[in-house]
Amino acid sequence: MQRFNPNVRDTFAPPVMEARRWLEGVDFPSDRPLINVSQAAPVAPPPEGLRAELARVVMEEPQAHLYGPVLGLPALRAQLAADWSRIYGGAIAEAQVAITAGCNQAFCATMATLAGPGDQVILPTPWYFNHKMWLDMTGVHAVPLPCGAGMLPDPDAAAALIGPRTRAIVLVTPNNPCGSEYPADLLAAFRDLARARGIALIVDETYRDFLSRDGAPHGLFADPDWDDTLIHLYSFSKAYRLTGHRVGAIVASPARLAQVEKFQDTVQICTAQTGQYAALWGMRNLGDWLAGERGEILARRAAVEQNAARLPGWTLLGVGAYFAYFQHPFDMGSDALAPWLVRQAGVLLLPGTMFMPAGAAGGAGQLRVAFANIDRDGIATLIDRLAAVAP
Repeated sequence: MQRFNPNVRDTFAPPVMEARRWLEGVDFPSDRPLINVSQAAPVAPPPEGLRAELARVVMEEPQAHLYGPVLGLPALRAQLAADWSRIYGGAIAEAQVAITAGCNQAFCATMATLAGPGDQVILPTPWYFNHKMWLDMTGVHAVPLPCGAGMLPDPDAAAALIGPRTRAIVLVTPNNPCGSEYPADLLAAFRDLARARGIALIVDETYRDFLSRDGAPHGLFADPDWDDTLIHLYSFSKAYRLTGHRVGAIVASPARLAQVEKFQDTVQICTAQTGQYAALWGMRNLGDWLAGERGEILARRAAVEQNAARLPGWTLLGVGAYFAYFQHPFDMGSDALAPWLVRQAGVLLLPGTMFMPAGAAGGAGQLRVAFANIDRDGIATLIDRLAAVAP
């Protein structure tokens, strides 16, 4: 008889992998190919210049094939510290930056330093499912914080949830799955709450490069004592199409990163070096290219907003970065509706139930569309197909 860690055994299966299984046995004719809006990841390779840099590193940088520093390449850490200090108008040092194998590992490493079995972490709902999965696997209780108007969390509601075992509040902005962009004053209010209650505020800005507003996303780093409360997470995967290379970052106090180093050394030793060289080259050379990518994503967002009105009975609850989050009008729950749409509309998307506690109100009536990998014409076609199967 095989035995399993009950925390891992009882964690739900990876949602994107589950959704892909809905495609088994379904034929998609050439005149109506599958529209896959289930996963928020670039499907195109990095730009040619970055691929050339990757090839150069493989051939010309012997150290790229060896173990590297556990907390990341010093040059990449220094570059991120300098760029973030400029972008956010704050003071960030290289010693306050660690490089991780993607932003998911950044979250896991951070949580390993904060919370253990029986502790609590507040997650706004709908939540990013991998955050919930890691907490479940490590015996940490996720406390749901239902979002309100505009799919934004409320600091006063969060304050009522804080107890003696609460260790952190986690915010994702622009949000996955809702797309909502958290205003700077809202983030400041959460920072003030976390500081007053002696817990951490984790801000995951994986999709920051596709924010619709210009200027600094927030002023949290302008606070000279920011690292007593704030832990910032970031991903290079979306910015430079480096999903397969797994490069992310944590910006936090040196004392916390000393604990992160233990996690990193045990789990992976170091983040793959080729991806780190690529991220560094991207930061130094792809500013204009990234601005163009942002412009295209914002155009696709606008296309979603314009076309959503053609969906009878649907409500666009949130939109931004890679995501549109809908309330649907069907009688069936979203967990049944999503696989039904594969067969009836040739569309693969994710049900709101994958982003909510089991049985929670709201999830059954909601759907997430990750629209970043379809162009504006593709978005119009997506809306056409969904409208054609309207109840």
